Parts: sequence; C-alpha cells; structure tokens
Amino acid sequence: MHGGRLNKFQLVTLIVTLIFCSMNTAPAWSQSSASDTQQGTASGAGMQAVSAVATILYFPLKAAFALGGGIVGGLAYAFSGGSEQTAKNIWVPSMYGTYIITPEHLSGDRPVRFLGVAADEAVPSEPAPMTSPAPEPAP
Repeated sequence: MHGGRLNKFQLVTLIVTLIFCSMNTAPAWSQSSASDTQQGTASGAGMQAVSAVATILYFPLKAAFALGGGIVGGLAYAFSGGSEQTAKNIWVPSMYGTYIITPEHLSGDRPVRFLGVAADEAVPSEPAPMTSPAPEPAP
C-alpha cells in the first residue's frame, strides 16, 4: 500500500466482507432443530465442530459464486435493455441458497442448496380449488 491507500482488490474485498457480515440472518447456533436433543452431548459438539469447519471451507466458494452471479446478472440486465427477469434468472440461482453449513445439513435433515431457488418455487403453494363453470341459463 502506498501512503495508506487501499488498492482496488483490497477495497472490493472489504466491501464484500462487510456486505456478507451484515446479512440479517439468525446464527446457525440459535436455530431450533430436530437434533436439539443432541446439543449437550459429545456427538452434538462434534457435529457442530464439523459443521463449522465445513462452513469455513464452503462459504468462500459460495460467496465468490454469488458475487460473480451478481456481476454477471447486472451485466445481463444492462445488455438486455433493462430486463429484470433476465437478471433474476442469474441472480436467484447464484445469490440464494445455503451459505452456512449446520449439523442438520450434515445429518441429511436439511438439503444443502448451492444453487438457490426462488421463494415462489421453494414452497409450493396450494392449488386453487377446482370449480365447475356456472351453468348457462336455458333459452
């Protein structure tokens, strides 16, 4: 660094780190789960340790993928003449998904989604009730 100035790479790294650290999500250790009965056991502590190590390895890859998807989606938005749907087709799979590996992911109780799914698609809505058309009046 010259004269205390940040170069572009350091500035981008700092911004990305601040954005990901400021995400408004509940920490993995505060989420209730089906395996809460194991929380105080050695097995539960081991699963938490393994999930922490897995997150340390997995998170940078997912974050880099999301950052790349954000940039490519922005370019797609610009080059498609402002088509938000085109950008969302890139942003949703790249930016949504699993960022933190929890013991539930490791035990198979919850899927790890590297590619995100839109909220509309993630929870299937109930189909509208089938109604028969109103009978036409007789002439």
